[in-house]
Amino acid sequence: MLTRHASRLCRFAAAAAIALGAATAPAAAGGKFIFANSSAYDTLDPHAVFDVGRVASRINLYDGLMRWFDNPPHLEPWLAETVDISDDGLTYTFTLRDAKFHDGSPVEASDVVYSIDRILAMKKGAYSLFEGTVAPGSTQAPDAKTVVFNLSKPSAIFLATVPEIHVLNAELVKANEADGDLGTAWLSKNDAGSGSFQLRRYDPAIGWQATRFEDHFFGWDMVDNPLDEIEFRTVVEINSRVLGLMNGDFHGTDGYLPQDQVKRLRTSDHVVVQEEESMRIFYSIIHNGRPPMNDINFRKALSYAFDYDGFIDNILSGSVARNPVPLPNNMWGSPKDAGGYTLDLEKAKEHLAMVEGDVREITLGALAGYGQTEQAAALLQNGLNKIGVKTRIVAETWPVASGKMRDEEQMYDLLFLWKSTYYADPNNWLGEMYACEQIGARNNSWYCNEEVDRLLSEARVSTDQDLRRANYEKANRLLMEDAAGIFVYNTKWFGPFNKNARGVRFSPIGNGQEMRWVSME
Repeated sequence: MLTRHASRLCRFAAAAAIALGAATAPAAAGGKFIFANSSAYDTLDPHAVFDVGRVASRINLYDGLMRWFDNPPHLEPWLAETVDISDDGLTYTFTLRDAKFHDGSPVEASDVVYSIDRILAMKKGAYSLFEGTVAPGSTQAPDAKTVVFNLSKPSAIFLATVPEIHVLNAELVKANEADGDLGTAWLSKNDAGSGSFQLRRYDPAIGWQATRFEDHFFGWDMVDNPLDEIEFRTVVEINSRVLGLMNGDFHGTDGYLPQDQVKRLRTSDHVVVQEEESMRIFYSIIHNGRPPMNDINFRKALSYAFDYDGFIDNILSGSVARNPVPLPNNMWGSPKDAGGYTLDLEKAKEHLAMVEGDVREITLGALAGYGQTEQAAALLQNGLNKIGVKTRIVAETWPVASGKMRDEEQMYDLLFLWKSTYYADPNNWLGEMYACEQIGARNNSWYCNEEVDRLLSEARVSTDQDLRRANYEKANRLLMEDAAGIFVYNTKWFGPFNKNARGVRFSPIGNGQEMRWVSME
């Protein structure tokens, strides 16, 4: 299966090389695009973070060997021209195309080696994707155009995760290291990439600006009037983003606004709203490692106390799909017959009565600037009040919340948020959210079930698609029965953009924030 997949990619690469070879003409001027983002850009280091809130700096300033495109997402070579996969699934050999970094130096295999080893050394960002699969020092560069990954064990998801190896200009980063910090201080506010845009200005309190990189390897003649400049500005308050878009101060913002704001934007003569089915589940993490949440009966009480229909039908106007398990309904491996929990306060009381020990006040976390998370927390609070459970809601920004999520002591008792698509494989959700080895990294619920873990581990290394599908379906059911989290819905993306914007390409990976395809009339 791996070798057939490799052959398909190589055939695509040959066709892409022809297109790329023609893309050399200078681009016409295309103006400036300002995107209002709800999250703060507290760092630009592409290896320090692995989230959607700050994805724009990674996909616009940096390139990877592979890249995800469109919806449903499909994987294509990017900096790589071809990829060859050994029969045993342990060796991946990439051949690089000609590309330049923003300072004009060539992108070489040694830069790729440096980048993956830096991720492994930092143990941040996408580190959890490669831990245990790619050993430090195992990746080789036999020549300037060839990169060889020697995996420690077969991985069914490795190729899907390769786009997260954002390639750095190794010499530039090394020249800016301080006290062995791998250049983290410098790279947090500077650019060492080869992406479609190069950094011009950065202010962590405001955001960042970048200009078009004329020498990008893909060229620019496939876009009529590509953008000269892009700006991603931090605007936490929802109303400010919406008003700014309606007034023409901004040209785009996130596609996951509350439905009342989407309806408001649809009335504007200056805004168009694009609609796409996504793979972004909305759920609540439950801290399974802390009393009373480590009692399955309390988790079931929580699950029966949430008004799923009221949230979906009344608050969200039916604009999303009920998703009773942690895997999106439209992803293979999701069981089609899973009913899930419903609001049932009598059952909630029954399970609450079976909880051992005292039930203390529960902290419900929400993300400031993301209205749905606060609305969901308030709805759960209402249900829990009715069964006698005291709660308090804490709403904090994503950088603060994401930091707490990795600390067992600081983590909220529950936290409403979304799980987005970083790569289109069930492991993106189940393996990262609930594998025992991911505890404290991507598994922020401190959940560990031996049977679930066995199913996930087996599926992660197997190339048998039928086995993987069956394992993921079983794991979904077990997680639902175990009330490991409160699973609410799968979302749609309603991307609001200025009516003069053209060429926005939505993918569940990146959420329409890759600006190289966009132009302004």
